Amino acid sequence: MQLATNSFTHAIAKGDKQIGIWISLASPFAAEITAPAGYDWALVDMEHSINDYFSTLGQLQAFAASNTTAIVRPEWNDPVVVKRLLDLGAPGLLFPMIQTVEEAEKAVAATRYPPAGSRGVSGVTRATKFGRVTDYVARVADETTVILQLETAAALSRAEEIASVDGVSGIFFGPADIAADIGKVGNPMDPDVWALIRPVAKKLIAQGIPVGTLVFDTGFAAELLNDGFTFVACGADTTILARGADSLLASVKEQIK
Repeated sequence: MQLATNSFTHAIAKGDKQIGIWISLASPFAAEITAPAGYDWALVDMEHSINDYFSTLGQLQAFAASNTTAIVRPEWNDPVVVKRLLDLGAPGLLFPMIQTVEEAEKAVAATRYPPAGSRGVSGVTRATKFGRVTDYVARVADETTVILQLETAAALSRAEEIASVDGVSGIFFGPADIAADIGKVGNPMDPDVWALIRPVAKKLIAQGIPVGTLVFDTGFAAELLNDGFTFVACGADTTILARGADSLLASVKEQIK
């Protein structure tokens, strides 16, 4: 049995535009509802949600039955967490709050077996279909998506060095934390935030490095993709549910005489 090709890894490497969605409800059932929608990628979030390994596993299983690639964001750049998520079969990881080249190298190393990295070896895991995938060790590094999230002005100033670390698939900008870092907490769409992000993104794009982000404005998401961003998430399951519930109630109230 052969390791499946990670379509998202290869798509962003080619510069194919990839539309994503954030998954924070920590529910395999909710993921199963979302999976057939047709997003190119979904981010299963462990950093800012109640996800644990079991709920993450259930969501990976839900998305595995679709054409959407599920990327997992661990709570932190922790090799132990990374090892467990890769053994669970996560096709890729988005590492939060990467600040330095050293932290970028640590993240990549956690996804690689020795001598290239520090990932522990276990042959009988979900990732290997319990020992049935014969080329897993040979190919997993080429198929696993490794995205690094930059969330401060300092990290942005080092973006080119961080992105040049061997094994990095792409750079993700975190506008909410960048906003907080420059004294504009709660305002990720502030012009000053994007005045920092866009020049850095432009430099990386010019070097052929895939860049992405999460925004909650579909028009702005499309604008970024048209401007050279490769992978952009345009919403979250929690937001869709909250806004949908609010809109439904408001619609009925407006019609009551």
